[in-house]
Amino acid sequence: MFSGTNYNTMAGKTLFDKVWDAHVVDTVPNGPQVLYIDKHLIHEVTSPQAFSELEERGIPVARPDQIVATADHNTPTVDQHLPVRDVLSRNQLKQLSENCEKHGITLYGLGHKYNGIVHVMAPELGITQPGMTMVCGDSHTSTHGAFGTIAFGIGTSQVAQVFASQCLLLTKPKSLRVNVNGKLKPNVLPKDVILYVISKIGTNAGTGYFCEYAGNVFEEMSMEGRMTVCNMSIEMGARGGMIAPDQTTFDYVQGREFAPESAEWEEKLAYWKTLPTDADAVFDKEYSFDAEDIEPMVTYGTNPGMGIKVTGTIPDKEDVNLDKALAYMNFKKGESLIDKPINYVFIGSCTNSRIEDFRIAADFVKGKQKAPNVNAWLVPGSQQVAKQLVEEGLDKVFTEAGFALRQPGCSACLAMNDDKIPEGEYCVSTSNRNFEGRQGQGARTILASPLMAAATAVAGKITDITKQLN
Repeated sequence: MFSGTNYNTMAGKTLFDKVWDAHVVDTVPNGPQVLYIDKHLIHEVTSPQAFSELEERGIPVARPDQIVATADHNTPTVDQHLPVRDVLSRNQLKQLSENCEKHGITLYGLGHKYNGIVHVMAPELGITQPGMTMVCGDSHTSTHGAFGTIAFGIGTSQVAQVFASQCLLLTKPKSLRVNVNGKLKPNVLPKDVILYVISKIGTNAGTGYFCEYAGNVFEEMSMEGRMTVCNMSIEMGARGGMIAPDQTTFDYVQGREFAPESAEWEEKLAYWKTLPTDADAVFDKEYSFDAEDIEPMVTYGTNPGMGIKVTGTIPDKEDVNLDKALAYMNFKKGESLIDKPINYVFIGSCTNSRIEDFRIAADFVKGKQKAPNVNAWLVPGSQQVAKQLVEEGLDKVFTEAGFALRQPGCSACLAMNDDKIPEGEYCVSTSNRNFEGRQGQGARTILASPLMAAATAVAGKITDITKQLN
């Protein structure tokens, strides 16, 4: 844990400290630090203005080989081989292509075998690796923290900063640790774990912090589960979330398209193994939870912190924000959500659109039928996931059950493309945000796991999955 003779004075370092300190290029006295960025991910929505700023100032892109682009937010999820109908989307996609070509940036556009949601395709291609710093003009960049990576969303002006210098001027966040230990109940998924944590600590608990998730529950999760957890770190206000890299991480990364090989792999692996938090490291804030207390979760309000166990009831307390949220959702205090009719179900988004999510849903759906009242949209997170669905025969399971499989993209996670939920309708969604109008003007979002979503689609209403042990 310690090196040299400084062991008396040197406190242990957190995972976050180790990765951050290794990337500091310069420090302003009593001020921010200049942080080097290993990988910059871009998409069609937050990059055009940044490219324009560079051109106006006559500044070249510093390290185009450290940038990877994809089209995901505005993309249609049907007929991707046809010209994009929406004029704004079409222009944004065209601009992305032109900017990438002009600056020598790798782009996985519509139809490319590596195309997909930015936070799905980068990990599955081995672009995301432990110990990196990664940024993207997208708040859910925290997903990549599942690999022991400092990954966070940035605004358009910061996108321009990274284009110009491959660095960012930042104040180092404080450290937070969330511990979950014990044995999870059946049918409790990583999505339930993070929704439970946010429901307990609130949406502001992480403000000003970078969060590390620790304890056997996260250690036993697959990489896909860890990505789901880290994805929603931003929903508790944190700058990002991280999980220490371990054998599960190394096994996932090894052999992927852009993963290191041979001697480089061995060298990097040796370094990655030094990254986990030292035993004597001290965090600025800590929370601890028992896994046994967690059950399948649903949200009832208009932020991800407004969540309850599916078997629970909406809190009955005096709170002006709660009143406003319930008025929007048309729910009442003390009400149970079980048996609430639901006409829309969405399984997808950068939170839950990986192959594991669809395996879980397919396992439940197999041999059953979707309820006639439900419009069920299943949207894989990437072309690679779409291909896996076919290879594993899951597409047939869903089709036979009456589900609609669409093409990759952000889809109904946010009202930025054609996949919008109609006004006044409820949607049980595996995405990450349930804000007013997030899935369409006046749409009402209930966040849940892929299993809860699949069970809702079959029942046509919210159902107690704890009683449906398959």
